[in-house]
Amino acid sequence: MNDRIINIEEINPLELYGTNDSKINLIKSHFPKLKIVSRGNSIKINGAEDQIDLFEHKLNQFIKHIAKFGNLPEQYIESLLFETNNIAKADVVDKDIIVYGNHGLVVKARTANQKRMLESYFKKDMVFAIGPAGTGKTYTAVALAVRALKNKEVKRIILTRPAVEAGENLGFLPGTLKDKLDPYLKPLYDALFDMLPPEKLNGYLETGVIEIAPLAYMRGRTLDHAFVILDEAQNATNSQLKMFLTRMGKSAKFYVTGDVTQIDLPKKSQSGLQSSIKILNGIEGIDIVLLNEKDVVRHKLVAKIISAYEKLEKNEDPTS
Repeated sequence: MNDRIINIEEINPLELYGTNDSKINLIKSHFPKLKIVSRGNSIKINGAEDQIDLFEHKLNQFIKHIAKFGNLPEQYIESLLFETNNIAKADVVDKDIIVYGNHGLVVKARTANQKRMLESYFKKDMVFAIGPAGTGKTYTAVALAVRALKNKEVKRIILTRPAVEAGENLGFLPGTLKDKLDPYLKPLYDALFDMLPPEKLNGYLETGVIEIAPLAYMRGRTLDHAFVILDEAQNATNSQLKMFLTRMGKSAKFYVTGDVTQIDLPKKSQSGLQSSIKILNGIEGIDIVLLNEKDVVRHKLVAKIISAYEKLEKNEDPTS
C-alpha cells in the first residue's frame, strides 16, 4: 500500500468538500478501495498506486474547475466520476461533451445510449429517443438543440409537447392558456436554464429564436432551419404524430422523445409513438434509440424502481 498527500492550497477547500463534506464524500464513494482523509488544505490517500493516480487525476480536474469557475456543481462531479475508472479514457472524455452550460456546468453524454443520441446528431436528421424516466432523453435532446443553435447549424429551437393532462385538469388552473401550460412545460425550461444564461434565454424566448408551445400549435407550419423536439411523444395520437413529423422543413433536425410506459391518453386512443417506431423503423435518415434502466442518471433507486415495474408488467415477481 502507498501513501500520498495532495495539497489544495490554491482553492477554497469548502468548495471542494461541500456543505457537511457532501461533495468530498461523493468523490470518496467512487473510490471504495482507497482510504481518503480530507482535513484543511490537504488530502491524504492510502491504497494501491494506480487507484491513487486515478484519484489524483480526477481531483486535479475538480481543482481546475474551481479555479476557473469558482464553484464545483455536484452534477459536474458525477459526470466526471461516471466515466470508467481509467485514466486513458478520462483524457479523451471531451468527445462526449455536448455543450457547456451555466456556472461551469458541463453537459455530456454519460451513458451508452446517450452517446448514441449524440452520434445520431451528426448522422441523422430525425431521431427517436424512447425510454423510461430518468434516462436523460429529453435533457440530452435539449443540450443537442442548444449546441446546434450555438454552432449556428440552425436558426431556432422549437420545443413542443402534447397538452395531455396527466391526472390533473388544466382547465381549472387560473390564468391564460400560456399560464396554464407553462408549468406543464417546465422541464423544458429547466433544461434550457441549465444551458443558457437567463438574460440570453429570455431574449431568445421574446424574439422567437426559442419557442416552447403545445403540439397543436405546430399544425399547418413548415419548420425550416430549426432543431425541433417533441417531448412526451407517447401522449400524441397517430394523427398528431404524423402531423408533427410532416412539419419537417429544410435543414431541420427533429428529435422525438417519450416513454411508452407512461401513456396518459384515454384508453381508447392509441399512442402514436408506439405505432411510429414500427412504421418508420429502417427508413434511411431516421434513427431509433431505445434507452433503458442502465441509462438512468438520477438517483440509483430510479433504475431499481423502473426494473421492478417492468417485472410487474411482465407478470414476474418484482422482488426476485
